[in-house]
Amino acid sequence: MFLTNTHPDHNAPLEPVDADTLGIAAAESVELFLTHRDNHAETPLRSLPAMASELGIGALHVKDEGYRLGLGSFKALGGSYAVIRLVLEEASRQLGGNIDIAELHAPRVKAVAAGMTMACATDGNHGRSVAQGAELVGAKAAIFVHAGVSDERVAAIGRFGAQMIRVEGTYDDSVREAARVATEKGWTIVSDTSWSGYERIPGLVMQGYTAMVREFLRQVSEPPTHVFVQAGVGGIAAAVAGHLSIALAEKRPVFVVVDPARAACIVETARAGHPVKIAHGEPTVMAMLECYEPSLVAWRILSRVADAFIAVDDEDAISVMNRLARPSGNDPAIVAGESGGAGLAGLIRAVADPEIRAALGLNATSRVLVINTEGATDPKRYTELVGIAPEEVGAAIAK
Repeated sequence: MFLTNTHPDHNAPLEPVDADTLGIAAAESVELFLTHRDNHAETPLRSLPAMASELGIGALHVKDEGYRLGLGSFKALGGSYAVIRLVLEEASRQLGGNIDIAELHAPRVKAVAAGMTMACATDGNHGRSVAQGAELVGAKAAIFVHAGVSDERVAAIGRFGAQMIRVEGTYDDSVREAARVATEKGWTIVSDTSWSGYERIPGLVMQGYTAMVREFLRQVSEPPTHVFVQAGVGGIAAAVAGHLSIALAEKRPVFVVVDPARAACIVETARAGHPVKIAHGEPTVMAMLECYEPSLVAWRILSRVADAFIAVDDEDAISVMNRLARPSGNDPAIVAGESGGAGLAGLIRAVADPEIRAALGLNATSRVLVINTEGATDPKRYTELVGIAPEEVGAAIAK
């Protein structure tokens, strides 16, 4: 499945609210918040010249989010940031005045946080981020997980003291249940997907993701000509594409959204020209991207700044995991989880098809960015699929 963006809004300016959410000032605010995190460090940018040569492009960079804030996923930037923002806003409301990040651990702010419960649904990584943020500020967390979330991922969230709630069905079922229970109990819903009447908090989550784009632009001498980013509900793709469109303006790269073929809600939304819910079929190995209904805010942004949409098979994702663990030439090894390498899988599929390659303008001078959105967040599953334990690959990276 490959589609170019034919939406009437393609290349139109972002809506003012989205431009504010994903703009330069907002990204600077996120980075300021990160300076107050004990384990904050910029994630590495990996250059893969051997693979670039194999693919017939000029340069290939991988922003490696497997090192983000001790959670092994880009999601660490979004959920915890939104939690912190929401606590400071509630503290400002209850205490009067503007309470800023410097007072986050003040006793009076902690007292406000203690009365708050942050709730969300998750495939694994977003829930860890929300739970970590809640623990950091002294709030409670209630995390809803669907039947397909592995016990290992549930345990990883539970380590932050969150209440874990199992829900029958899919991720989308858990989103609805989390919203229902949170509304009933007066909890704060910190979702990474949006729906009618619920947009601001998912916008804050997306805003958190802009930090990695800021880092990347500092780490390269020339901006990319092409960017391939995986979707899920669309949040990360929209955040990256939206911020790049603001930061680089007319020099923005060609942006390609990558979906799992078994959960291609963004591709099908692009085909329909409006948000659609797709049928639940066989689960995809790309568990963090297994979503069947797009975020309304994400689609509003992507309809304007995404240039094309492509779907990849499970076999493509597994092949990328193995290829990054056993690199060519002097390329560095990279630990990519089941969903982490989906953007690269999209690039590989695109360059292999002459028509897609031509449609995207991929050639020997192209500078391509992909994002490894997660490391081995389920080490057992990673080892099953790659045949090497993640720590063994990690040891090769350290050499």
